[in-house]
Amino acid sequence: MADFTTLTVQKRSSTGKGANRRLRAQGIIPAVFYSPKGDNVPVQVAEAPLKKIFETLGRTTVFNIAIEVGGSKDVHPALIWDIEYYPTKNRFQHVDFFGVDLQKEIKVRVPLVFSGTAKGAKLGGVLEVFLEFVDLVGKPLDIPNKLSVDVSPLDLGETLRVGDLVMPEGVRPATDASQAILLLRDKAGSASEGEETAAEE
Repeated sequence: MADFTTLTVQKRSSTGKGANRRLRAQGIIPAVFYSPKGDNVPVQVAEAPLKKIFETLGRTTVFNIAIEVGGSKDVHPALIWDIEYYPTKNRFQHVDFFGVDLQKEIKVRVPLVFSGTAKGAKLGGVLEVFLEFVDLVGKPLDIPNKLSVDVSPLDLGETLRVGDLVMPEGVRPATDASQAILLLRDKAGSASEGEETAAEE
């Protein structure tokens, strides 16, 4: 097994709202591990190490999930796939782990991180952002945890689209290449017909 960060969880023997409520009262989060073979395993994980690994790796970095069953550990490469929070507080309520085959492609939603000052912004232009995430397809270890976007070359009226992004080797966007990510709009005027179309897309 590859030398990834490891999160240890335990197989969950009890399910249902009452059992899950009792776990949460002890600082333990109910979860499900979805195996690439199609098996769904109910598990539970201590909140503190789960929070730490999520803050460090996010949803796009592979780690090892070690499922404790009867004194032994079953280890799988995995991603944090989905998290449910309490409606009124920033605490985990439930989490889904997704087991991955390192040699098979998956689709993952990756955040876009914007940097630089657009050339047209110096002329009074204002950036209008349409996408903050983009779906990427590739093998799990090839997909980045974020995509950096330098907006410096953008001039007034110019639109940056998904097809303009620089992809890592072996990775391609699942989102339509014509989808607008951002537009440098003239602060004093309205968008042209073409720009309005980009925004609508």
